[in-house]
Amino acid sequence: MFVSSPLAVASALWLLLVVVLAFAVAPLVIDQANNQTISLRFFAPFQLSKGFSFFLGADSLGRPIMLQLIVGARTSVLIAVFAVGISSALGYAIGLISGFFGGWVDNILLRIADIIHTVPSLLMALVVLFVLQPSIFNLIIVLGITRIPVYLRTSRTQTMEIKERMFVEVARSLGASNWRIITREIAPLVLPTVRTLAMLEVAAVILAAASLTFLGIGLQRPDVDWGMMVSDGRAYLKSAWFVAVFPGIVIVLTALSANILSNWLRAVEDPAQSTLFFRAKKKKKGVAGS
Repeated sequence: MFVSSPLAVASALWLLLVVVLAFAVAPLVIDQANNQTISLRFFAPFQLSKGFSFFLGADSLGRPIMLQLIVGARTSVLIAVFAVGISSALGYAIGLISGFFGGWVDNILLRIADIIHTVPSLLMALVVLFVLQPSIFNLIIVLGITRIPVYLRTSRTQTMEIKERMFVEVARSLGASNWRIITREIAPLVLPTVRTLAMLEVAAVILAAASLTFLGIGLQRPDVDWGMMVSDGRAYLKSAWFVAVFPGIVIVLTALSANILSNWLRAVEDPAQSTLFFRAKKKKKGVAGS
């Protein structure tokens, strides 16, 4: 199914490339990426006269844009992975407890989620990062906390539906404890939905981190991410368009790839959608064969 979906394959390859560049290549080129060569200020892209690292041109301080993109990929991926990991793990666990026990536990947890959800995530991040020192750690914590309600509500809703099924009643009648029912019977059925949602949220977190940095409240040099590169280049759009356009394209491609891959995972894991997928593929093969 994966091979027969060109968009899913292309998305996975792009995300794999970003991850490899972020963790295997970025540590090797940090010094070169931050090296300033004023004589190469706004060096035009698509030239190899100054080496392959300047193929995408140079920024206002003569730093190679290609290497800046690679180093920025490391920062963006770290923020996205850890922020999504924190929010999905906490939201998943809290949603399971809230949906299973209900009552006052459910009410308290839902009220906390409502309080977090009513405040726009970007506004909360702006306030917190304005008070605290902007850093990768603070950015991860802020984005992680603001996304918890998304997973909490999804996990809670599914838990409330699954706990009423017959196999849960059978497990309870056999003497299974609440902890065993949650971890062995319900959690594995909720996990695929949370995993798909987390993949979708990767794109949202990358865009949120880039937006905060673009607004000047996110990361500061020497840390760099794609949003900072767009922010640095917006003042030179008329004279040096490539400084802002290339990181913008990378942000769009990464967010789009994450969305496409998450939609593919949801289609595959949903029995109704996967059945339609198989039927469409068989019909397409039949038409091609005839």
